[in-house]
Amino acid sequence: MRSIKKNMINAGLASTALIVAASAHATTIGTFDNTTVKIGGYIKMDAISSSYSDGSLAAGSIGRDFYIPSVTPVGGTERNTTFDMHARQSRINFVTESKIDDHKLKTFIEFGFLATPNGNERITNSYTPRMRHAFFSFDNWLFGQTWSTFQNVSSLPETADFIGNTDFGIFVRQTQIRYTNGGFQLSMENPETTVTPNGGGTRIVTDDNELPDFVARYNYKTDDLSLVTAVLARQLTYNDGAAIDDSVASFGLSITGKLMLGKDDIRFGVNTGSGMGRYIGLNVANGAVLKADNTLEAIDSTAYYAAYRHIWNAQWRSNINYSAISIDNDTALTGTGVTSDTSSIRLNLFYSPVKNLSLGGELTHATRELENDTDGDMNRLQFTAKLSF
Repeated sequence: MRSIKKNMINAGLASTALIVAASAHATTIGTFDNTTVKIGGYIKMDAISSSYSDGSLAAGSIGRDFYIPSVTPVGGTERNTTFDMHARQSRINFVTESKIDDHKLKTFIEFGFLATPNGNERITNSYTPRMRHAFFSFDNWLFGQTWSTFQNVSSLPETADFIGNTDFGIFVRQTQIRYTNGGFQLSMENPETTVTPNGGGTRIVTDDNELPDFVARYNYKTDDLSLVTAVLARQLTYNDGAAIDDSVASFGLSITGKLMLGKDDIRFGVNTGSGMGRYIGLNVANGAVLKADNTLEAIDSTAYYAAYRHIWNAQWRSNINYSAISIDNDTALTGTGVTSDTSSIRLNLFYSPVKNLSLGGELTHATRELENDTDGDMNRLQFTAKLSF
């Protein structure tokens, strides 16, 4: 597996380290015409008890499957508790590796069941599969859908929750063209704009962009430290075909890393920018707000995160992490019913009785506050069992 990971990095896939980890125990099916075919993935079960200070999430809400900062209830009158079990995070992937005329070619496609429509919990719990990744690489070029180059998946913490540092996190998968040369990466990626109506209201998703999103990134690594600096530049656009036709520039800066302390490690990061919107915190804030004159103003935000992972012995390990985001809303434009900040802290313990199998428990405390000072919190106890293959 070490040689596979090295080859993937050389092929320009450094930012897809999480994919490598997810398929670390992939099984080779065979080699056909100089192409090696592998299958991998994992089965994961989660049992989740969530207690909300200000209400509850409705049955079927995706926020009951994993933590989403923007849906923590606020302004309610009583505390409510819900219990859920699901295996929807389970996934399967297929990998091919070829060498043709001294060129390295790879493909990766992965399907999962989390965050898909259809299915219910009444009888069969059947859910529609969805495409997570579908890309190929040719030497230093990558084409297709995978993690945004702006995202450093290597700095994600180990958590029972699906993401773990969600308030802070850059978490985006999308179609892109990426070029890598050593530690440098450049990409053009699929654009999308989210807008807050003037005075507040339901999010507007425009899909009116004339240009792709652009990302430049540098990966730095020593024996104990890996550090990623990435810059995002994009256009936020809204054209309703009538009175509104405007664009505004957006930028983001992300600095993330991982510091090894013997077998332990510290993972950390800071994300800041203007109009990051959907790129950060699972779109807890929109990229822009519509002004009274039908022009756009980008919304600023800053987020930070730190996690410590301790290896107790060959079978036991634990993690603690904290993440938060602060959003600089112009309330004269957005109104006061928008989220001003969210945060979460997690503590977990994992046990691996045999290779590839992890059993774990996790405690989470999350908070959310609106610009009008209305707030709420969530306490969550989660047990997980995961077997990779």
